[in-house]
Amino acid sequence: MAKNDYTEGSGNYKNDRLHRALAKIAEVASQAIDGGEVFEEYEWGEEQNGQERAPGCVIKPLPTRLLIKAAQVAAAINPANAPVLGPLAAVMRDELELTPARLAVITSKYWGPAPRKMTVSFMESTPTDLKARIIKYMNKWNKTTGISFVETGGTGDVRISRGPGGYWSYLGTDNSLVPKNRQTMNLEGFTMETEESVYRRVVPHETGHFLGSPHEHMRKALVARIDREKAFKWFWEQYRWDRATVIAQVLTPLDEASLMGTPSDQTSIMCYQLPGIITKDGKPIPGGPDINPTDYAFMGKIYPKLGHAAAAQEEEWNVSEDVEVEFAQSALM
Repeated sequence: MAKNDYTEGSGNYKNDRLHRALAKIAEVASQAIDGGEVFEEYEWGEEQNGQERAPGCVIKPLPTRLLIKAAQVAAAINPANAPVLGPLAAVMRDELELTPARLAVITSKYWGPAPRKMTVSFMESTPTDLKARIIKYMNKWNKTTGISFVETGGTGDVRISRGPGGYWSYLGTDNSLVPKNRQTMNLEGFTMETEESVYRRVVPHETGHFLGSPHEHMRKALVARIDREKAFKWFWEQYRWDRATVIAQVLTPLDEASLMGTPSDQTSIMCYQLPGIITKDGKPIPGGPDINPTDYAFMGKIYPKLGHAAAAQEEEWNVSEDVEVEFAQSALM
């Protein structure tokens, strides 16, 4: 990647309108649209309320001060991450007052389609067999993607701790802004004795966040099924999550219009398992115990394997592959 100056006001951030929009994101992303509740600015080393008691996953946010820089870095790493505001501005005038949910929409966090090896290191002394087992489950995504994970003796792109804090990861390219002496992913308490089902569910899920995928249960169709007050009560009783955390991690729907994804999938590996007692229809959202076919297909499109990418770039195909379509001759006149 070419060297870039990501400093605000440096002159390299060419789209002033985009710059202003991202500044607005930085301003409003610290607020939840629920009675004016405010998220406290996250600082390195702090934990969100209740997070240390939550066995479920939390997407770790960067400090608010880095939101604009994170968007610039994401667009530099993968130009497809950059927001497309120009053509949409005319029909989105009223939408430019951006909500927190638009943060994930306006600037995505994918690393880009080129196949690559991501290095993995461990913060604590970790047995060789345990490191290999964790990396094996991270590499389940390699079945359809051009991304692979390999251990390094140095400082990894992914830095894993097994210490307190539950299960969490930073999202996609945000990982590149995390200080090198800090973990980017947490797998609390993982050992060789940890059940296979936990490995199968947790490690690919957190790796999915590293690859840039948000939580599937925050798709509009699934959020609409959740009773907000019941959710506040349940997450407080179970994990001591305050209202702001529940809003941020469960109740803020992603904008379907701009998502690079498939229809909402409540069995996705990226979806929380949520009980029927907090849904309006009383039916649970089952969540995904493993990567499902839709997950594999979507990630394969975002991160194609080298052979697939090369095939997609071919200008012509063999005559034997021509598609036969019936049509009226008059259609040619």
